[in-house]
Amino acid sequence: MRWASGIALGFAACLGYSGQAAIRAIIDHLPEDQPAPARGYEAQDHFPGAALLYDEDAALAPIAAPAPGATGTAPLPALPAFAAALPIDTSIRPAAPFSVAAASPLDRGRALDCLATAVYYEAANEPDAGQRAVAQVVLNRVRHPAFPNTVCGVVYQGSERAGCQFSFACDGAMARAPSRAGWARALRTAALMLGGFVEPSVGEATHYHTYAVTPAWNRQMVMTAAIGAHFFHRWQGFWGTPAAFTRAYHGGEPFPGPHARIAAPAPPAPMVAALAAPATPVTPPAQIQPAYAESGTPVAGAGTLPESQILDKWKDSGKPLR
Repeated sequence: MRWASGIALGFAACLGYSGQAAIRAIIDHLPEDQPAPARGYEAQDHFPGAALLYDEDAALAPIAAPAPGATGTAPLPALPAFAAALPIDTSIRPAAPFSVAAASPLDRGRALDCLATAVYYEAANEPDAGQRAVAQVVLNRVRHPAFPNTVCGVVYQGSERAGCQFSFACDGAMARAPSRAGWARALRTAALMLGGFVEPSVGEATHYHTYAVTPAWNRQMVMTAAIGAHFFHRWQGFWGTPAAFTRAYHGGEPFPGPHARIAAPAPPAPMVAALAAPATPVTPPAQIQPAYAESGTPVAGAGTLPESQILDKWKDSGKPLR
């Protein structure tokens, strides 16, 4: 009977070990718990200066390019005094030819580089008319008082604060090197437009967007053309008429490329209070033992010698005899 009991106990122990091994194997194969994605406050940036950046981004959002394939917009200046007397022309007229005659060779080279960059990254897969239309929008902006007066200034406007008018200047698209054939084609289109060619179909358009994007500014615009994947628009009223595009081009091109980003202001340095020299510790009177309470007090008469006790008849003792 004892051997039967031993066999039963051994069998039970084996079952116990096997069960534990099975449970351990199941636990090992369970997927690990992944931390839940941050939400609300935890998902936001809270570094010093973040609030200022958010305020700047919020101010730029209505005028920056809302998405790839769409331009941003710009606030319009005050109407000139003569604008009210002009009849509003609702027709679509070709823009005046662009001239670089007053620009230096350096400015012409920079303008060519910037315009070709815009054509490539905004319309590399568009037909020739689509590329010319994009270039025409850039040149129309150069002659419009709401925008910078240089080609590079127009192309990279807003890149210093992530409020780009053309999204490729802010979204990292320029990190992708252009293809050789595509870049050569964009250069030809840019050179053609800077040489005075006009794309008549878009007229005085200063904005465009693709089929996939519907920017908020299009409600204030008049559509002038649809070419390739883009819709082209001009402003309503005086600012969309030829009378508004009278600014001459004189060069002064900045260095081609996105502007240097304006850094967030550094957080204020913490104010460190000046440390005073440590004072000499003074023992409270309550902690001084009575026997030492007068320690350090000068003893009266300590500065005088004691009176001599030698008798007068012995005071000359020890002196040499004469």
